[in-house]
Amino acid sequence: MTITDQAAAPAKGPSMILQLAVLLAMTGAAVGGGWFAGNYLGQAGGHEGAVAEKAAPAGGHGAPEAGHGEEAEANPLLVPLPPMTTNLAAPSRVWVRMELSLLLDAAQPPELIETIHQDLFAYMRTLKLHQIEGASGYQHLKSDLEERARIRSDGHVKQVLIRTLLFE
Repeated sequence: MTITDQAAAPAKGPSMILQLAVLLAMTGAAVGGGWFAGNYLGQAGGHEGAVAEKAAPAGGHGAPEAGHGEEAEANPLLVPLPPMTTNLAAPSRVWVRMELSLLLDAAQPPELIETIHQDLFAYMRTLKLHQIEGASGYQHLKSDLEERARIRSDGHVKQVLIRTLLFE
């Protein structure tokens, strides 16, 4: 065998069976990792579905239905707020429209709900676009809205749900 014969012979790589086995192993690892992450994240944020099941119908504005007594008071109430449309502090040409709902621990007077709505509306007018950009900006906005609503309601607001958030 000469040097030219060795150079002309194709180099042997891994066999087809070995390549398929590696592909199947990597696919299995990806599926397993996705399943594990989905279960882990589902447990961390899974309480939202349970809260939605307990929430009162939106048409009732948070008032418990007659005949349920203490059971209705123990369940949280979902109160939709009127839509908010305003411009941001900077740039002032950017408009935002939000639809929110409040998750309350008990029925509250309409005056308190209106006070919370006006406070959240005033807060939205102070925001700058760079403060609410991206996923972390959204999370900060949500936590700020929840904090303001809890302060105004003396802790009766358990969560602020952002139903719609549009920028124009």
